[in-house]
Order: sequence, then C-alpha cells, then structure tokens
Amino acid sequence: MTYVALTIAGSDPSGGAGIQADLKTFHQLGVYGMSVLTLLTVQNTQRLDAVEVLSADFVGAQLDAVLEDIPPQAAKTGALGSSEVIRAIAERAGSFSFPLVVDPVMISKHGAPLISPGAQSALEELLLPRASLVTPNLREASALAGMPVTDVDSMEEAARRIARRGIRAVLVKGGHLRDAAVDVLLCQGSIRRYTAPHIETRHTHGTGCTYSAAITAQLAKGRDLPDAVEAAKRFITRAIEGSPGLGKGFGPVNHHARIEPKS
Repeated sequence: MTYVALTIAGSDPSGGAGIQADLKTFHQLGVYGMSVLTLLTVQNTQRLDAVEVLSADFVGAQLDAVLEDIPPQAAKTGALGSSEVIRAIAERAGSFSFPLVVDPVMISKHGAPLISPGAQSALEELLLPRASLVTPNLREASALAGMPVTDVDSMEEAARRIARRGIRAVLVKGGHLRDAAVDVLLCQGSIRRYTAPHIETRHTHGTGCTYSAAITAQLAKGRDLPDAVEAAKRFITRAIEGSPGLGKGFGPVNHHARIEPKS
C-alpha cells in the first residue's frame, strides 16, 4: 500500500522549512507527499526579505485538483498568509475524511510575520475547529490561549484553554524550554508529556514544520495520535541532533534522520 500525505503551506527557497521540509519529511518516513502552495517567501538561513501570499481562489483550485485525483490519508497546514486563504481551506476541510494537522504558523524563525493582521481570528474561528490536532509552539500557544506560556504547567493550561474552542487535540511544543524539550499533548481529555534532552544548537530552522509533517506522515500510515506524536518526537530529536550545519544563520535540521526503534 502506498501511503499519501498532503501539505498546505508556504515555500522556503532555502529548503529548511515550509513545503520543502514537509515533502522531505514525508519521503524520509515512507509516505508519498503532495503539496498545495499558499505563499512564496524570499528567505535564507539569515533573513526573510519578502512574503507574497497567493490568491485564495488559486489555493482552493490547487486543493480541489489534488483531492479529486489522489485523496491523502492525512494532511497538514503551515503558513497560510491571509484570512481569505484560511477561509478557502476551512470550507473544504469540513468535508475531509482524513485527519488534519494544523501547525498555526504565525511568525518565521527570523521574527517576520507569516499571517496578515486579522487572519488570526479566521484561523481560530474557522480552521482550528476542523483540525484533528493543533501544534502551537510556546509563542503561538500564548497567542491562542491568551496567557503567558513559559513552563510545563502553563503549557498544560494553555492546551486546555485552546481545546475549549472545540478543538479535538492540542500539542504544545516546548522546544524552547531551557532544561529539556518537553511537549504536552492534550488528547481525549488526558495529558501526555513527551520529553527529549535539550540540544544546544542554532540550527533549528524548520523544526515546527518538520515535526508536524512527521506527525502527519505517521497518521497517514494509520498510527493513532499519541503513537504518531511519539514517533515524530523521536524523528525531530534525531533531525536536530544530526543537523548538517548549513548556512550562515539558523540552519536546517537533518531531514535524512532515521527513527530508532523504541527501547
């Protein structure tokens, strides 16, 4: 059987994030990858100079073309750019027969916005309730939960607040915590923690994209959500550990990483 996953996201010409990272991750994890492009960027590991959001009609047409021909077993979203694009995706997501992972990308690694003013409300009201899983980092969780998120306890509270909006599962990512990289999953009312050692490196460009893509690939292969997150956590940890050290700024992770069997 050929497993298929879809990414709906922006382009990173340096290859470390966005659809490029997603497709590399899908391939490495044995899943056929498809992509719907939402925006173009001018960026490298040092800076982001420009963002050009595609029209909602064009994004919707891409999505329609893919879905009518090769239905995926799972899909994810990344940077979406505008409220119009978010609305177009959310309208179609209501009829998805497969899980949707929403990575609520708001700001790039360089600190530049990847969502227009006012689009956050469209994301929260229209798309997040359609998701099988939402994967905010600490900054995004703070914005979505309306509270500071700085430690594991506040991550758990933020996950509960976000889930109250009718969201089925929330994974708050703690890669920026100082002592250990702890992620908190709220699923079916229960909290699970996934812990890995903190890795001191500047080469973390595209970690959020790669992590959510790995979860999506595992869901496409039929894993349940907690197991999919566990496998993806091991993959992203190995990917950060094995960073190839490319670029003069925030370099990419290693998309050729392999998941070691559970001990």
